[in-house]
Amino acid sequence: MYQLEYPWLLVLLPLPLLIWWLLPPHRETSASVRLPFFSQIAAAAGITPSMGSAIARRTWLQILAESLAWLLIVAALARPQFIEPPLQKVEPQRDLMLALDLSQSMETKDFHAPNGDLTSRVSAVRKVASDFVARRTTDRVGLIAFGDAPYPLVPFTMDHALVQSMIEEALPGIAGPRTSLGDAIGLAIKMFEKSSVPEKLLIVLTDGTDTASKMPPAKAADIAHRNNIVVDTVAIGDPNATGEDKLDIDTLQKIAEKTGGRYFFGQNQGELEAIYATLDRITPVDQNVRRWQPRIELFHYPMGGAVAILLGYHLLGGLGRAARKQVAP
Repeated sequence: MYQLEYPWLLVLLPLPLLIWWLLPPHRETSASVRLPFFSQIAAAAGITPSMGSAIARRTWLQILAESLAWLLIVAALARPQFIEPPLQKVEPQRDLMLALDLSQSMETKDFHAPNGDLTSRVSAVRKVASDFVARRTTDRVGLIAFGDAPYPLVPFTMDHALVQSMIEEALPGIAGPRTSLGDAIGLAIKMFEKSSVPEKLLIVLTDGTDTASKMPPAKAADIAHRNNIVVDTVAIGDPNATGEDKLDIDTLQKIAEKTGGRYFFGQNQGELEAIYATLDRITPVDQNVRRWQPRIELFHYPMGGAVAILLGYHLLGGLGRAARKQVAP
């Protein structure tokens, strides 16, 4: 689509006609011979002397060339443009971090699969978390694994296939046998520092009690809250376990409450799938669509045409005068 950026400049088109109509011809004096007896000569010739003037007349070629040039100059000033089809860019408005507990206890086979068979906790988590990531098509997703210490596996990215592959390759014990929940939240806060999106969500999944953190989970939750990071906590495993395998439900609930998140508990794969389906539903798609139309400037074409017409006219005029001088005796 073609358009003029400043169409109001087209009012300048009749300007030469107004100048020709309103302003008097240009006057200038030139050298001449003074005759003392001029009045006698005029009387003898029977004419009355008046102020002498000569108004140069334009040829049709000159009028046509100058008119076309003026039309093209005004068209160039109006800034013609070609508007290309609109483009759009979808920008994520949420960064979502998954923190998965990969302590040794995640090998425990006490999860019931949909077919009734027992499966390990980590196997259930792999399937459910991978499906959850696949549904978050407009969010940047990151991944943390934690055991004795937290480790960043994937920074925030729109490459969800990479996140899914890392989840599927997760093995219990690769981060150590113990659980560092507080440090995992601390690492997530660090990874969120360079995030400029309005929504920041951390989903923590664990099956035990914090036994290895240098930063207490409650302190980490306070810092997350000050940095506008919402923490959803998901507990899995046996609530009746003892020792290091015991679920610290109270701490997980307080973390979620302090940061404005939610606490969930799942005892089997079906419940875990329902939890992630709920998380997917309560964190709806949020994205910013930026639209713009590229513009190609075209003013140089009419301006170039005006220059070419004027140069061509003056060049032809110069050649014509040169030819007449050669023909003259």
